[in-house]
Amino acid sequence: MADQYNGGPAIAAISTPAGTGAIAIIRISGRESIEIVDAVFQPADKSSLRDSPSHTIHYGWIVDPQTQDSVDEVLVMLMRAPRTFTREDVVEINCHGGAYIQGRILELLFQSGARLAEPGEFTKRAFLNGRMDLSQAEAVMDLISSQTDLSLRSSIHTLKGGLREKIDMLRGGLLDLMTQIEANIDYPEYDLEDVTLDQIQKTAAAILEKMEDLWRTAESGRLLKQGIKVAIVGRPNVGKSTLLNALLREQRAIVTDIPGTTRDTIEEFVDLGGMPLHLVDTAGIRETEDVVEKIGVDLARRAAEESDLILMVVDAGMELDGEDRAIFQEIRHKQYLILLNKTDLTAAHSADEFAAILGDPQAREHILAVSAKEEKGLDTVESRIRKLFFDGTIAIGKDPLISNLRQKEALRRGIAGLRAVLRGVEEGIPQDMIMIDLTDAYDALGEISGHCVKDDVIQEIFSRFCLGK
Repeated sequence: MADQYNGGPAIAAISTPAGTGAIAIIRISGRESIEIVDAVFQPADKSSLRDSPSHTIHYGWIVDPQTQDSVDEVLVMLMRAPRTFTREDVVEINCHGGAYIQGRILELLFQSGARLAEPGEFTKRAFLNGRMDLSQAEAVMDLISSQTDLSLRSSIHTLKGGLREKIDMLRGGLLDLMTQIEANIDYPEYDLEDVTLDQIQKTAAAILEKMEDLWRTAESGRLLKQGIKVAIVGRPNVGKSTLLNALLREQRAIVTDIPGTTRDTIEEFVDLGGMPLHLVDTAGIRETEDVVEKIGVDLARRAAEESDLILMVVDAGMELDGEDRAIFQEIRHKQYLILLNKTDLTAAHSADEFAAILGDPQAREHILAVSAKEEKGLDTVESRIRKLFFDGTIAIGKDPLISNLRQKEALRRGIAGLRAVLRGVEEGIPQDMIMIDLTDAYDALGEISGHCVKDDVIQEIFSRFCLGK
């Protein structure tokens, strides 16, 4: 589908952020884009863009062709198809970043024949012209919205074709199997080697295993992209806000010796060793008659329920009481860590004793000793979070990750198709019936790469992009 697209009329948009800045970039792509810019650009050397070689930079002025008034001093970059982002002729105008100047240049381009680009239309044309598949196009937006080094590296790996190669390999294996079965069905009179149900079973099972491995990356992909929601909970005055400040490396939350200082939730983002964490500091959980504090306690419980991970903070120097045990009972069904805080002071019990007091010996493996005030033990917290969510390591660049719900849903249907194939083999159904499920799996994988995707889905994906990308 993509390679059959021949491009469209010239489109133009500002590719740099809105507002006033030192420099702005206006991008033009499509048929006659070079001629359109040539109509408003006067190179200092009196040359013509039409006659200039590709991938060259030209200094000159943007001029109103009707009045011959100069609008701005610019640099123009000329890139001829197909060695461009869109595989069309592309011109980029580097102008001064005043909002009026940018708008005036766009106006002249529109008068000369260009139209305003839709959000994501440049990347959409790159996809339609076969420069990238749909997973790579989505990686462009992931790259732009990256918040940590690991999410950046994951996006770059996909943008370079990591997921595309994986999907092409899986689809290639299915296509080979489908071709053999199709030949046996359509040409029984030829002396072709029959594909047995046993061979179908072995091939389908091997491909299914690889697809399930890819499926298991979806959670890591989601967490790297959206971040891990971490709720910090515990009784009042056990050091929750001090822990938040320590993780942020700044004084974000008020810390006092007065219990109940935090009444509302405080939400902050932190890059912890490449892992994006959305930290939520909550009010101390306890029974209270204070109306405002009670609202804070309810918000704390809600934050814990909606989180990916709960950090339950307890004061290591104090005996655990009924409130601690009640909080533990509320969180034990979730992913959690218990942080014995204030270990710079004398601890009331060992970690084993704390677990026994909580009534769950298995809680011992979730208990870590820290001192938020002295910022000790935080590296252990980081490594434990990494182990909980990324099996201890995040091997970005080795294997691709499923990064969004669209890809995950398509892969789910592909896996369902192959599982149906294996059930059909066990039941001994005819091979032409097995072909139906194989085709479903093949097409589902094609939705990830964009080979088998509806136009409205394409439109919806690129509508999320910013203008000028």
